[in-house]
Amino acid sequence: MSLVYLREIDSQTKFAIWRIEESDDDLMSKLQLDEREKAILGSFHIGKRRLHWLATRVLLRTLLNTSRYIECPSDPNGKPYLANFPQKISLSHSFEYAAAMISTKGEVGIDMEIINTKVERIQHKFLKPEELAFITRDENQYEQLYACWCAKEAIYKLQGNAGVSFLNNMTIQPFNYQTQGILKLELDSNQKKQIYDVYYEKFNAYMLAYAVEQDI
Repeated sequence: MSLVYLREIDSQTKFAIWRIEESDDDLMSKLQLDEREKAILGSFHIGKRRLHWLATRVLLRTLLNTSRYIECPSDPNGKPYLANFPQKISLSHSFEYAAAMISTKGEVGIDMEIINTKVERIQHKFLKPEELAFITRDENQYEQLYACWCAKEAIYKLQGNAGVSFLNNMTIQPFNYQTQGILKLELDSNQKKQIYDVYYEKFNAYMLAYAVEQDI
């Protein structure tokens, strides 16, 4: 497993990306798993899902820089959290990469997706007509669509509520796409109304987006 990207956003927040190159056994040798975690891992078929689960946990250990046991369960909505460390976390994975973000500032969200033309077929399922109107139909079209998707996924993870809809509760304000930039996303749900700054950037053939909880 090799670290390919590490960014310290500030003194309290950082994220990293790893390229997964090890086997199941190699990754497991770097972890301390309790019976609950072994049962979760045992429910996965051999393949990418197991590697992704293991790799994100190894990456957490690297970011926390600890040899202690890391208890990382999920809440009833499926949001992972640290039970024995103060940091808030978010995890993501796509094909051969795993990503993790930690912060003592507040909740965080990170998402990473490989860029694929198939996003065009589902764009209307996560973007409103007014959002689709600012998508430029040029060579950057798919990258811009994935920046929008990853931004909404990052905020979905950050706020941790399973009832939030990408289409109905999140709106991205018009932005000029660049390979690295910031967009504004408005969350309007029964639980919370807030505008977030979401950072996005192209990483090789992938799109990455992340956000940190802001003070209101």
